[in-house]
Amino acid sequence: MTLDAKVPSGPIEKKWDKHRFDMKLVNPANKRKYDILVVGTGLAGSSAAASLAQLGYNVKVFCLQDSPRRAHSIAAQGGINAAKNYPNDGDSVWRLFYDTVKGGDFRSREANVYRLAQISSSIIDQCVALGVPFAREYGGLLANRSFGGAQVSRTFYARGQTGQQLLLGAYSALIRQVGLGKIQMFTRREMLDLVVADGAARGIICRNLVTGELEAYSGHAVLLCTGGYGNMFYLSTNAAASNVTATWRAYKRGAYFANPCFTQIHPTCIPVTGEHQSKLTLMSESLRNDGRVWVPKKKGDTRAPESIPEAERDYYLERKYPSFGNLVPRDVASRNAKQVIDEGRGVGTTKLAVYLDFADAIRRMGENAIREKYGNLFDMYEHITNENPYKTPMRIYPAVHYTMGGLWVDYNLMTTIPGLFCLGEANFSDHGSNRLGASALMQGLADGYFIIPYTLGGYLSQGPLPKVGTDHPAFRQSENDARGRIDKILAVGGKHSPASFHKRLGAIMWDYCGMSRSETGLRKALVEIPKLRDEFWKGVSVPGGGEEFNQTLERAGRVADFLEFSELVVKDALERRESCGGHFREESQTPDNEAKRDDANFSHVAAWRYQGAGAEPELCKEPLEFEHVHLAQRSYV
Repeated sequence: MTLDAKVPSGPIEKKWDKHRFDMKLVNPANKRKYDILVVGTGLAGSSAAASLAQLGYNVKVFCLQDSPRRAHSIAAQGGINAAKNYPNDGDSVWRLFYDTVKGGDFRSREANVYRLAQISSSIIDQCVALGVPFAREYGGLLANRSFGGAQVSRTFYARGQTGQQLLLGAYSALIRQVGLGKIQMFTRREMLDLVVADGAARGIICRNLVTGELEAYSGHAVLLCTGGYGNMFYLSTNAAASNVTATWRAYKRGAYFANPCFTQIHPTCIPVTGEHQSKLTLMSESLRNDGRVWVPKKKGDTRAPESIPEAERDYYLERKYPSFGNLVPRDVASRNAKQVIDEGRGVGTTKLAVYLDFADAIRRMGENAIREKYGNLFDMYEHITNENPYKTPMRIYPAVHYTMGGLWVDYNLMTTIPGLFCLGEANFSDHGSNRLGASALMQGLADGYFIIPYTLGGYLSQGPLPKVGTDHPAFRQSENDARGRIDKILAVGGKHSPASFHKRLGAIMWDYCGMSRSETGLRKALVEIPKLRDEFWKGVSVPGGGEEFNQTLERAGRVADFLEFSELVVKDALERRESCGGHFREESQTPDNEAKRDDANFSHVAAWRYQGAGAEPELCKEPLEFEHVHLAQRSYV
């Protein structure tokens, strides 16, 4: 199958405007005839559902949690990018576009990224109108701060809880439409399968997580807004319930999965403390505005940080990257932390940490100023570690955070299945092989508020879409498939918990497909993962039944999908014989240990097509062309 990105012709500055005009519209009176299913209620899902309902569509929204307010978007702390240039420091739409393509190590689609930069300013206006309490300067203008990969201040923020405040804004718009009867809300539902009828996405199969009942819902289009798959690594900054099931089901129904090996390691997380942990906690990248990263110059130095004099400290990011310093992109900061730790200069009891030190900022600005900017983050750190970061440096270590890979989508955010759209982190489209900080919130809201209302209408207006009821044979087939998977898990009757298999999978993925990857390690993972999957299907224990509240069954289903999906991730990492962004192949690095791309052979999107159970997936490629941001080796020196 040829991958047609449907990028409009013309100058890049005019593509989106031209495309919006060229698309056919749905008459306002006809919008009420269409039923739209939105799966996921993070920023992308909530903003899309609210916008589509406001336009007049009938929207059904499905939420894994007990409330949309508990979506994982609330965990995004630091801010949201927009090219408003309030500080007058040289920012522009073009600079945001350039920084994002460069930050993604030239592995993203230029047209999508430019559109994102164009829309960014409107997102801020929309959120202010919804009451989001962004920080403001003394004169009343919205405040900005810097984030990694940029030399301008373009990140809007609400202290250290920006994601939560943005989600509450989208949630208020969503609930307004619920009250008006344009949105039906279905909480505590997990999508277990996609229904493809007559060649188009026409519904979903969900499990009611309270009763265990399987439920079928039909619509004229399906929007997947289900987030990323970082929990494949077991330990990540993601919410414990985050999973790959919805997008994996779509993949098995015909949607291509793009760049699955592009996973982001965030450099600013609270370090692992022991075997008891089930997740990790993110410390916002915004802290790198005022915090300085360092380790002792001497190996094995066990002195308290306050006892190590300045001359014996290595501020390694400032030393190696003087132009960007502590605000280098996440992949660069993470690899450098790993490098100094591998040299034996790690700190803390486990030695798997570096310092993030605010002493200079506190001396310069005063503790109250730091408390005003980052207070809730400092409080969170102290509650978790029992250490006061105003008095002693934070300890941080890289951890799995965001996934740049996801379902392949065209310029309209539609997958290779007609009528199936994918928004936010669940798609692959905007970040290449590394996401710049504060761009996740930007993409999710751009997709939901400003892109899908146009492109969904363009799809619906193309021709008749006769109503398909849940009595259609495709619904019965998908429901039977979902029930069969549940029954298969319950029938195993083993002795080991789903979490134990998940933990072992995470260790394999972190060791062989984590911050550093090699051909030898990846091939070993391709041996170990199928073995672990066989053990799962012989030894997993799931007490209780399927027609009841059963959280162990929920976990087992998600782990089963991770055990399949992880193999595709490793295949993709093995196939991409270059280093780029968050994908670092040990065989492909510069003499200075930086990522070394192979543009001649890998300047493409790797999109994988499911070929059936037991068959090797087919690799399809979308060539990437760089007309405006010319290919160059990234440099932050």
